[in-house]
Amino acid sequence: MIQAAYIHIPFCEHICHYCDFNKVFLKGQPVDEYLDSLEKEIKLTIDKYGEQTLSTIFVGGGTPTSLSASQLERLCGIINTELQQHQGIEYTFEANPGDLTEDKLKALYEGGVNRLSFGVQSFNNELLQRIGRTHKAEDVFSSIEAAKKIGFNNISVDLIYSLPGQTLEDFKDTLKTAFSLDIQHYSGYSLIIEPKTVFYNLMRKGKLPTPGEDVEASMYGVLMEEMTSHGFQQYEISNFAKPGFKSRHNLTYWNNEQYFGFGAGSHGYIAGNRYSNYGPLKKYMQPLEQGEFPIMHEQKVSLVEQMEEELFLGLRKNQGVSLTSFEKKYNNTVLQLFEKEIKGLLDRGLIKIQGEYLKLTDKGRFLGNEVFQSFIGVL
Repeated sequence: MIQAAYIHIPFCEHICHYCDFNKVFLKGQPVDEYLDSLEKEIKLTIDKYGEQTLSTIFVGGGTPTSLSASQLERLCGIINTELQQHQGIEYTFEANPGDLTEDKLKALYEGGVNRLSFGVQSFNNELLQRIGRTHKAEDVFSSIEAAKKIGFNNISVDLIYSLPGQTLEDFKDTLKTAFSLDIQHYSGYSLIIEPKTVFYNLMRKGKLPTPGEDVEASMYGVLMEEMTSHGFQQYEISNFAKPGFKSRHNLTYWNNEQYFGFGAGSHGYIAGNRYSNYGPLKKYMQPLEQGEFPIMHEQKVSLVEQMEEELFLGLRKNQGVSLTSFEKKYNNTVLQLFEKEIKGLLDRGLIKIQGEYLKLTDKGRFLGNEVFQSFIGVL
C-alpha cells in the first residue's frame, strides 16, 4: 500500500549557490503546460496502481511558491481531484520567505495544505546574500506571521550551518532568532557542496572559505543542545519537532516505505522498484503527450539492497532500527547478517542496542555517514 506522494515543481525565481535539485528559472517557462503534464502523470499512475489513500503529500522544488496564486490554486485542485487523501493527511508545501503574498497563502490554505516548510537557511543577511538567497531575515518574520494569520499551525524552517564565512557565534545567533518564531519544526543541515553548483566551482578554485570539520561538529553539537533545551525532540539526525509535529512525509523515506514521485526529476519507490523521471522539462513533458510515463531510469531493488537500505535509512532516526520488524519484514536477523560490522561499530561506541532497537549513540550521530557506509556492499 502506497501512502505518500512527492510532487516536484522545478521553477525558481533565482538559483541558490548550493542547490543541486532539478530546477529552472521561472521566467518564460511553460508553467501551465507543466501543470497539464503533471495532471496526466498522476492520472496515468493511479490508473496503473489503483486508487491509494495517501496520508502524506509533499510539494517541493525548485520553489513551489514561485507559482502565481491562480497556478497554486490549479495545482491544489489537480492534487485534490486526482489523489485520494486520508482525513488527517499531512499536506506540505515548500515555501520561500518573501514569496508568499496573501493571495498565495489563501490559495494554499483553501486548497487543503496544512503544513509549510520555509527555506530560511540563516538569519544573517550578509550570509544569505553570500549563498545566493534573495530574502532577508525580516521576510521570514513577515511570511510566518502572515501564514499564522491565515490559519497555518504546522510550520517548519530549514537552517544550514557550516556556510562559507560562518562562525560558531553566527550560527548561535541564527538559532536564537529562529526560536523566537514560535513554530513547530526545524531541520538543520550541514552544507554539502554538490557538483554543478556555484559553490562547487568556487571550491575547485580555492575560493570557498568553509569553517572546517571541527567548527562544523561544534555547530552540530550546539544545534542538538539548543533544540533540546527549547523543547524540540530530535527524531532524526537533522530534524527536530515539538511533540506531535514530526514530519510524517520524511519518516516515509527513513522507514524505507513506498511513495509516488510526480514531476520532472522526481524519484519514487513502488513495489520494490526505485525510479526517477526525466529532469529537463521537454523530456519530461513529451512522453506524457503520448500517454507514456516520463521515467528515465528504473531499478529493481534486490532483497540485499532493501536490507542495507533499511539499516542505513533507519539508523538516521533517533528511534533506530527495530530488530523485530526487520526480521519480520525480511525473514533475516540483523545481528547475524551484519555481525562483524555491528561488533566493530559497538566497539567504537558509534551504535548501541537498546531493547529491540539498534541505534546511533551521541558520538555516532557526529559520524553518521561513516556508520551508514559500513552496511553498504557487505552482503
